[in-house]
Amino acid sequence: VQLVESGGGSVQAGGSLRLSCVASGYTYYSHRCMGWFRQAPGKQREGIASIRPGGESICYADSVKGRFTISRDNAKNTLYLQMDNLKPEDTAMYSCAIDTRNYNRCSSSPLNQVAYRYWGRGTQVTVS
Repeated sequence: VQLVESGGGSVQAGGSLRLSCVASGYTYYSHRCMGWFRQAPGKQREGIASIRPGGESICYADSVKGRFTISRDNAKNTLYLQMDNLKPEDTAMYSCAIDTRNYNRCSSSPLNQVAYRYWGRGTQVTVS
C-alpha cells in the first residue's frame, strides 16, 4: 500500500493550497475512512479532517473548520484537502492516512490516529 501526498509549498498568510493524496496497492480504498493529519515541529501529530468512504460525512478539527475542505474521488483513489485563508500556525507536514479498522464507516473518533494504519510520507506546508 502506498499513499503519496502532493501540493504542499510555501504561501503567504491568507493564501490557498490544495493537497492531494493518491492511494495505490489497496483494493478497499472506496470502503475506508480517510483522514488528513499534520505535525508541526515540536508538536504532536494532529488529526484535522476525515471523510467517510462515500464522502457523505465529514469531520474537521476546530482549528481548520470553515477554512479547509476535505473531499475524495474514489474512482481515482484520491483524497484532497483544499486549504483556504491559511495562517502561519498551519505550517506543518501534512499526511494522509487510511483507517483500516472500520469498514464502510469511520470510527467514533475519526480524527484519532489510532484507527489509521497506512500513512503517506507527507507534504510540507509553510505559511509566512
